[in-house]
Amino acid sequence: MEEVIEQLREANEPVPVPLELPDEDQLVEIEEQLFINIPFVFKEYLLTVSDVVYGSLEPVTVTDPQSHTYLPEVAANAWDSGVPRDLIPICQDGDDYYCVEEDGTVVLWSGEEEIVTEESWESVWHWARDVWLES
Repeated sequence: MEEVIEQLREANEPVPVPLELPDEDQLVEIEEQLFINIPFVFKEYLLTVSDVVYGSLEPVTVTDPQSHTYLPEVAANAWDSGVPRDLIPICQDGDDYYCVEEDGTVVLWSGEEEIVTEESWESVWHWARDVWLES
């Protein structure tokens, strides 16, 4: 985890208006909006590196309701598209969504097939290393 955080911090691209990291209270508000608990490992990710901008993928953020990556908005769109309600999207990629399950596992939901594919990652940290940092 620490190694992935370090890699993400090094890869972080400068942007005109940098994102802010959330605090615990903001995550509680997001959970209340979603009516779903955010898995611990995903909370860790949001609290430590959700301000990183890197590569072609844009993972969800939780501090700016006006952002196109704002988690409640991305989740509403994902669930409207057919993503199962128990999955929390962490990143939209075209019609597909990378989502975190209740146990912290990350899965890929295919928009074309409207199913959860066989692809999965042990945690958001494995996904960040294997998918996001490679984008």
